[in-house]
Amino acid sequence: MSHTHFISSDPLTFSTIEKIIEGTSQLELTSGSIGNIQKCRDYLDKKMNESSEPIYGINTGFGSLYNRNIPKDQLEKLQENLVMSHACGAGEEVPSEIVKLMLFLKIQSLSYGHSGVQVETVQRLAGMYNNQVLPVVYQMGSLGASGDLAPLAHLSLPLIKEGHVFFNGKVQHSRDVSETFRWQKIHLKSKEGLALLNGTQFMSAYGVWCLHHAHRLMQWANIIGALALDAFDGRIEAFDHRVHAIRPHAGQMHVAGEIRRLLEGSELIGQKKKHVQDPYSFRCIPQVHGASLDAVHYAKKIFLTEINSVTDNPNVFAEDDTIISAGNFHGQPLALALDFLAIALAEVGSISERRTYQLISGARDLPNYLVANPGINSGLMIPQYAAASLVSQNKQLCTPASVDSIVSSNGQEDHVSMGANAATKAYRVVNNLYSILAIELITAAQAIEFRKPLCTSVYLERVISNLRKQIPFIETDRLLHDDMLKAELFLKTYKIEK
Repeated sequence: MSHTHFISSDPLTFSTIEKIIEGTSQLELTSGSIGNIQKCRDYLDKKMNESSEPIYGINTGFGSLYNRNIPKDQLEKLQENLVMSHACGAGEEVPSEIVKLMLFLKIQSLSYGHSGVQVETVQRLAGMYNNQVLPVVYQMGSLGASGDLAPLAHLSLPLIKEGHVFFNGKVQHSRDVSETFRWQKIHLKSKEGLALLNGTQFMSAYGVWCLHHAHRLMQWANIIGALALDAFDGRIEAFDHRVHAIRPHAGQMHVAGEIRRLLEGSELIGQKKKHVQDPYSFRCIPQVHGASLDAVHYAKKIFLTEINSVTDNPNVFAEDDTIISAGNFHGQPLALALDFLAIALAEVGSISERRTYQLISGARDLPNYLVANPGINSGLMIPQYAAASLVSQNKQLCTPASVDSIVSSNGQEDHVSMGANAATKAYRVVNNLYSILAIELITAAQAIEFRKPLCTSVYLERVISNLRKQIPFIETDRLLHDDMLKAELFLKTYKIEK
């Protein structure tokens, strides 16, 4: 459902971000934001007219060319050249949902009035967002310091009628789409190109998307873990609140409480057990899921600060008659958080695959590979292989990007965050985790059928019932790839009840 989101100085929340991700919001600048942008631009114009002092990126070259002064009659060309020369992205295209978030976050950051852009420039970015004119941006090319230069250059090209955009279901040259809306070329003023390209909106967009899905994935990990525990004829004692009260990590206590709630009323969990304890992948769900949940909350705090920040350079403080060249574009806070988030989510996938393996292993009176007639039927043998492959790739993707740095710009930019690589790696881990949990869900739902006539909890039976509308019980071998895709879609779209 479409609604208007007003760009203002009010703090962004993740609730707002979720509406942006899930809805079709229209953006509108408040009068306060317009006033902030205009006041800063007016100050900068006055400053440029009254002074010939060198100000980095405004009347000088960029990076190691900071000592080259630029004549006033070439300042617009300087900014336009900056955008074009920095559009050096490589690799695959950035998904449209991430590009849309990049646009939103760039508009928000520029609206605070410390960047020196024209109101017209920000309004055009909002027009692109509102009309689903999404620039073609590439995943590789940013070092995560000096801002996300290459990706943000591609994001900005349509302002000067360069580059390509995705519009009406196809890639088109921005010049042609501009004609559709009768958009004139934006004549960039001093500093504008730098304001557009300096910033962390590539990293931030990936990060908030990953965190949005991380919240959902953590909920599903608990639901599916509880179902797997019951299907494995596991014990509930390891989730007793007294156990977690004497090691009171917040995530651990929350997860233990969730598992108890999810299994409340289950006939299976309440029956007498032959075994005295369960494997770690079941018994330590609170400790493992809980630690990952705490890491997600840490990353969320970092990104909440970032999306409410000004991250371009130099920063203009009109009220103090001051322009400061500093380093708010450096992505180190995000790089560390993204690496931590990827590790945390990869661990959720790792323990999930182990539960899948236990369920198909023929243990605790369950048939091998969860089929009634193994041999002629392979059952759920190979989905576990797929899960193992995805888990292994996640481990490789968790090599931290944030510990790397390569000198650039002739030594002027001598330490970079590599947060952009951390961002794209985290994105892949999130998508892999959906696949891993989908496989565990299929496996646990299949295994629970062999425990009949005993039932799991009402809550979990309802989840299974809704899943069965898409994926029936596996009697004999069939094309399981289709089931896996359906299960992933189920995880992404099913309304999780409290």
